[in-house]
Amino acid sequence: MKRLVFYLLLVFIVLSTSGQSLEYARQIVQKLSSPELAGRGYVDHGNANAAKYIKGQYTEIGLKPFDKDFYQSFKIDVNTFPSAMKLQIDGVELIPGEEYIADPVSPSLSGEYAVYVVKKQDLLDDNQLRKAIKLSAGKVLIIDECDFKTDDKDKAQKATDLVTSLKYSPQIPTVATIVHSAEKLSWNNATLQGSKPAFTIKKELDLENIKKVKIDVKAKMVNYKTQNIIGYVKGTEQPDSFLVVTAHYDHLGKMGDKTYFPGANDNASGVAMLLTLAKYFAADPPRYSIAFMALSAEEIGIVGAKYYVEHPFFDLNKIKFLVNFDLAGTGDEGIKVVNGSVHKDKFEILTRINGEKNCMTSVQSRGAACNSDHCPFHEKGVPCFYIYTLGGIQAYHDVYDRYETLPLTAFTGYSQLMIEFFGNIK
Repeated sequence: MKRLVFYLLLVFIVLSTSGQSLEYARQIVQKLSSPELAGRGYVDHGNANAAKYIKGQYTEIGLKPFDKDFYQSFKIDVNTFPSAMKLQIDGVELIPGEEYIADPVSPSLSGEYAVYVVKKQDLLDDNQLRKAIKLSAGKVLIIDECDFKTDDKDKAQKATDLVTSLKYSPQIPTVATIVHSAEKLSWNNATLQGSKPAFTIKKELDLENIKKVKIDVKAKMVNYKTQNIIGYVKGTEQPDSFLVVTAHYDHLGKMGDKTYFPGANDNASGVAMLLTLAKYFAADPPRYSIAFMALSAEEIGIVGAKYYVEHPFFDLNKIKFLVNFDLAGTGDEGIKVVNGSVHKDKFEILTRINGEKNCMTSVQSRGAACNSDHCPFHEKGVPCFYIYTLGGIQAYHDVYDRYETLPLTAFTGYSQLMIEFFGNIK
């Protein structure tokens, strides 16, 4: 009877702790993806306010700073859109983020313009291309790519290159370019400004009868001071050796004064994982010290991670292993482990633990890829994984990556798997 009571008590404690961890993760994701933090970009202090919030969590958790502060500051150049943004077609105003996006390198432009329409496939005809360039002078060039199809990869690449040239070349006499597309709208940040604005529209349009396009875009290049946020828990046996957890906290910010990109999965979810692990290991320190790095400016070129490896707080050779978390909010189909085939011994630890504990539906391996914050560490010889969840919602770099629709399906099992994994690093 006593053994049964003990077992039931243990189960209750585990379930209660798991529930608390998931609730904590939900609070983190909700806060970081809220309108208050403006997409964690470089308009309306979104990035800075997100950093303050994470720093506050570090303090509450009880992490130690390597220096006097948790911040590691650096500057970036970024093109921003802090003011009202409008795009009208024959008097009908389109919805930013939902029906169109502005190319991130777009400069300011305000005015109403006539249009010239050309199909993407017609650009492959030299005569049609010259005609489009000549007749779109002083106008908005609309390129319709909705029906563009070819099995010829060379032709497809040539057409894409021509569209890029028409959009950005200062020698092309258009005032702006619009690409009419059937593809999902996906936005990014940019570190420079182009010579003229461009837009992508996903909306049914009567292209043959469009007369006028009205544009009002105000862009501003800024030299923005941002920061990595770095703290640690001291190890109990070998404090001079480190495990490292990274996750980028920045996102795309705002496109105009109303539209913001919440970035719930990308990467508020990864920060939630980082803070969940920080909370656990602050209460139960591992044998090695463990550093937690919430990195900035990933979306603009993995800049924060690159800055850190050039200005490390401790010798990179002291890192036993690093795990980078990005896109941690689903998991219906398990996780994918970048560098899994590079560090086979560590991948075998993950799969063994998962087989014993049944944390995730699958743990899948892939090779090296320079697609997140692990990359600069990997290039410096630091052994590392980048892990992301599979399945579930497909919202990514758009206005639909929201807290309300992010399931955190496997977050509890995922965090338990990673706690066990770090505890098994020798």
